[in-house]
Amino acid sequence: MSNSFGSLFRITTFGESHGAGIGVIIDGCPAGVPVEAAHIQAALDRRRPGQSDLTTPRKEADTVQIQSGLFEGFSTGTPISLFIPNADQRSDDYSHIAHAYRPSHADYTYDAKYGRRDHRGGGRSSARETAARVAAGAVAAQLLAHFGVEVLAYVSAVGEVEVPLEYQDLDLSLIDTNPVRCPHPATAARMEARIREAQAAHDTVGGVITGVARHVPAGLGEPVFDKLPAVLGHALLSINAVKGFEFGSGFAGTRLPGSVHNDEFYTDETGAVRTRTNHSGGSQGGISNGQDINFRVAFKPVATLLQPQQTINDQGEAITLVGRGRHDPCVLPRAVPIVEAMTQLVLADLLLRARANRL
Repeated sequence: MSNSFGSLFRITTFGESHGAGIGVIIDGCPAGVPVEAAHIQAALDRRRPGQSDLTTPRKEADTVQIQSGLFEGFSTGTPISLFIPNADQRSDDYSHIAHAYRPSHADYTYDAKYGRRDHRGGGRSSARETAARVAAGAVAAQLLAHFGVEVLAYVSAVGEVEVPLEYQDLDLSLIDTNPVRCPHPATAARMEARIREAQAAHDTVGGVITGVARHVPAGLGEPVFDKLPAVLGHALLSINAVKGFEFGSGFAGTRLPGSVHNDEFYTDETGAVRTRTNHSGGSQGGISNGQDINFRVAFKPVATLLQPQQTINDQGEAITLVGRGRHDPCVLPRAVPIVEAMTQLVLADLLLRARANRL
């Protein structure tokens, strides 16, 4: 199992949902990056469970422990080790699925691959693993800040409820002003009602997160296999429950003629190279062009339902299964910082790689 991601700015995550905790080793972070525990904790607080009644009631403080690599508020250039203890495990909630294959979960596929699995919360397949990614992303964010790069994400759709505006027309400072993390207040209220409707029916609902990276310099990304959109797609599709990734104009761009879709270049009043439109999403030829990087990520409905479903056990016998435990009716609000973190990790890595591309 690959537990590592990145080339120069490289992370390795470890831990299980119901083990001692979750952690990450960051290798390749340059010395001198200002990183306080408060930076990391603030990011984890946005992802942690139990933050509102729209999320799982599992209570985890997700208090980060810095074990190495940071000293007096700065990175030292050595591996950074971060650990997040688990405090509110209820492993008995999963005893009924020790031999069952939950619909749309990784139970069967883990058995097929390894011949054994940790059934407590899904073990390594649990979305709790993403806490480690968010902690690492908080370090990457401080490196990006040195270059003036900012990464933001927000919920743009919950089920059939969708924000009617593009990100350029929204006030993204409003993202964290509501529990859904949608910067369009009227739509946010409708999204919250849609999540509560699913919650009351013991059902779940999916949606879409839009991501934006601003002030990204031109020249990031490799020309063939490690194109910027390809690496970003790899990162975002590795997040639990992600089923789709669109970069720039995405699938909608296929309905435009080339004469409309092409992004024409011009030189602005400062002498900088710009494009009049940004259908390319900030990347051409797999390399950033200095425009905003923008994308959309599709999340399926949470697979655990508190209602009967038909499935089989590991003996192939038909059974009826009812989910138990504490689960999100919609993963979108807590997934926003995860999408941001994976984007930050990609851009931090590509920034370091770009510095080695030419004298």
